[in-house]
Amino acid sequence: MKKKLKFAIVGTGSRGIGCFGQLLGQRDDVKIVALCDVNPVRVKAAAEILKISPHLYTSMDDMAAKETLDAVIITTPDCEHFPCAMKALKNGWNVLIDKPLATNAKDGKALIKEAKKSGKALMIGFNLRHSPVLKYLKKIIDDGVLGRVFIAENREFYGGGRTYMSRWNRFFSKTGGLWIHKASHDFDIFNWLLGFPKPLRVSSFAAVNVLDKDHLPFKKRPGVKPGPDCNHCPYQDECRDRYLLSKEELKLWGDEAAAADGYVKNTCMYLSKKDNHDNGLAMVEYEGGIKVSLFETFICNKSDRIYTIAGDKAVAEVSLENRTVTVTPRWSGNVTTTVVEIPEGGHGGADPGLVDTFCRVVRGEEKSTSTAEHGLLATALGQAAEISRREHRMVEMSEVL
Repeated sequence: MKKKLKFAIVGTGSRGIGCFGQLLGQRDDVKIVALCDVNPVRVKAAAEILKISPHLYTSMDDMAAKETLDAVIITTPDCEHFPCAMKALKNGWNVLIDKPLATNAKDGKALIKEAKKSGKALMIGFNLRHSPVLKYLKKIIDDGVLGRVFIAENREFYGGGRTYMSRWNRFFSKTGGLWIHKASHDFDIFNWLLGFPKPLRVSSFAAVNVLDKDHLPFKKRPGVKPGPDCNHCPYQDECRDRYLLSKEELKLWGDEAAAADGYVKNTCMYLSKKDNHDNGLAMVEYEGGIKVSLFETFICNKSDRIYTIAGDKAVAEVSLENRTVTVTPRWSGNVTTTVVEIPEGGHGGADPGLVDTFCRVVRGEEKSTSTAEHGLLATALGQAAEISRREHRMVEMSEVL
């Protein structure tokens, strides 16, 4: 029997509890000995939901003074990734940061420096690397099935805008922008699939075109104001985009938790203040002339990532939702479609693979393949895209890195 690893989770929201907490709880080689969240109501509710009895903290400093840990998983809002990870590394803990590494390249570089100094693992939660569909796509690219890849795209559809326009994610100050918070996943996948060519320049366009006060999906009644959130909105029966918190979610984000820190998870995504986009396009040019584009929209009724990867021998078309990889050769009609088997688990079976890999990394059984350096590159690409979007210009990667 392996010695149980002592883990702590910092940030007890959806990812911290619904993903990492649940998955760690299913393992017999790990024990969650501590939970930390600035909100005392939420951290207590998280332990109850997970049916565990860890030590509860509202401060990492207090946790560091009392706990001996093997690893920390950080799932706070992005703006807290840097200070939380820095504290963890300085205390000699291995760290998994759920993407992104940081909200800017400068902080990312500082974390890499501290990780090297501490000798501890600093792994990034790029769970898409563990997607069986994308692993299959990576294999056929590496095997030369597509030949020399020269252009690629990913079109991402994310059903409903509430994830990004109702929560903290809608603020640039919390995320560094959605090209970092959301698209770091996707920039990393491009980097990984292509074998990490050097990115040279980035251009992007993005805006809020739908999720604003002028596009409410219902007709207002005289004298009846909508909002401020779905659970308290008088239009919740008419609104097709409503998101009512479940009984379990109310333990984490209900009125009692909101009274502690002012955070509301289901603020009206049409009336909410926001300075991040609800749709956008970004393009990257790499060394050697390789070009990629990323399309994303949060206004739709489906969720999928649809990739097209073109090489000089064949084109691959991929749907994560349908689990299909279709390869069309350049000079023959021998089109093949492979349906990839996936295990159970979030993000198409990718989340369990991410957790299992991190546990092996902590034990020293393997090295991380989603390194802090990879996280820095994805963050830098996102930062360049944010600069491009906001300053209306093409950005050279040398400006960021």
